[in-house]
Amino acid sequence: MVTCSSGLSSRAAPPTHQQPYTTPGFAPSSSKNAQTREAERLDAQRRLREQKAAAENDAATALESLSEEQREEIQEAFNLFDLDKDGYIDYHELKVAMKALGFDEPKQEILAILQTSGVQAPGQQQAGGSKQKQPAGKYQSPPRWLLSFQAFQVIMAQRIVSRDPQDEINRAFDLFDGDGKGTITLQDLERVAKELGEGLQHEELQAMIDEFDMNGDGAINREEFINICLG
Repeated sequence: MVTCSSGLSSRAAPPTHQQPYTTPGFAPSSSKNAQTREAERLDAQRRLREQKAAAENDAATALESLSEEQREEIQEAFNLFDLDKDGYIDYHELKVAMKALGFDEPKQEILAILQTSGVQAPGQQQAGGSKQKQPAGKYQSPPRWLLSFQAFQVIMAQRIVSRDPQDEINRAFDLFDGDGKGTITLQDLERVAKELGEGLQHEELQAMIDEFDMNGDGAINREEFINICLG
């Protein structure tokens, strides 16, 4: 008698040895991402260095372009409003100092200058540049920013050299025409000459009026003044 056991065993499928399932390689992808991030970081650092170098070059060029008189004006404006003579000016002092030099800037522009080129006032930062922590629930006043003379000089130099020459002429006219009447009279010339310490005689000042007064009204209007300055 033949049994079935041997036949079944002979026809059974051979055992298979399956390999354990593994997730497709993430390691190469992660490595590639890390390399990309590093390349981006290095590129950002390079661009930052280039921007800094360009800014420093622009600042140096602007300072070299100033006349001695313009340098003195910048120094005088800073010294006039640096009330405590510590070599720094705050928001309000910066605003009036810039206005004295012919730049009446809005609040947001003044704040942007301070936050970009200024430093926080002493006592608002701890060692290492970290901000002091205020007790919970206590009002924290906004930081007070200060601008050094060196930064002020660079900022004003850049603005002055990029200003339209006719703006300079109009500003000079307004300094002479103190009461805004639209003309420069003999009295205006005498006042400015006295303020500047110029020892010009009455006859010399009258001769200046006579020479440049094209319409014969005894004064110099804005158009005549512009023609004088532009030669």
